[in-house]
Amino acid sequence: MRIGTLLISCALALATLSAHAFERPFPPKTKRGVMTPAIYPAVIINDKTRTLSAGARIWNQDNMIEMPASLRGSGFIVHYTEDPGGDIDRIWILTTDEIAQPAPKPLP
Repeated sequence: MRIGTLLISCALALATLSAHAFERPFPPKTKRGVMTPAIYPAVIINDKTRTLSAGARIWNQDNMIEMPASLRGSGFIVHYTEDPGGDIDRIWILTTDEIAQPAPKPLP
């Protein structure tokens, strides 16, 4: 009985380790910046006030969606994309490992 419990515990531990090793794929048109939340629908990216699009999504470091009103703090290093109208449509708050990676090169 104890051996079965031990094996199940080990299997669950290995499953959670593989979940932490997930590498997030960012689209080719991704840009990097420093974000500070503002009054919705605004965000400040690189000291410039920008508008979130109607369907904007923000992912935190755990790759879970955050509501703009729940963000606290400032100076988040982020990757973001813009829609054709110039509004911000997707934001990823970066982990320390992702920050250490080189910033994406802008597309022409």
